[in-house]
Amino acid sequence: MKEKLDKTNKVLASINYFSVFCAPFLLPIVIYFIVDHSEVKKHAKKALISHILPFLSILAVIGAIIFSSFTNLSEASYLTIFFGGFIVVGLINLIVFIWNLVKGIKLLTTI
Repeated sequence: MKEKLDKTNKVLASINYFSVFCAPFLLPIVIYFIVDHSEVKKHAKKALISHILPFLSILAVIGAIIFSSFTNLSEASYLTIFFGGFIVVGLINLIVFIWNLVKGIKLLTTI
């Protein structure tokens, strides 16, 4: 059964998304284990996943750079992987940041 969010739970749910500014991993985990409301827990999980995605993209780019350093690529190809990877990571971080802001604001403005 889907529980309705009251004002306090709306704020807690939106804080999960706004935690992208401060304590992005810690705050959703803490809220998930402290709050008993199922909707707040759902938003805590979503926020935590959205905070983990940029970290995983950074690891993927670092892995691609390390892997490409062991292959016989030209210097231009290696630099393309290096700079292209960081452009992709930057875009992913920007998209996730904006998505978190939109979700947090949307939660606060719903009636």
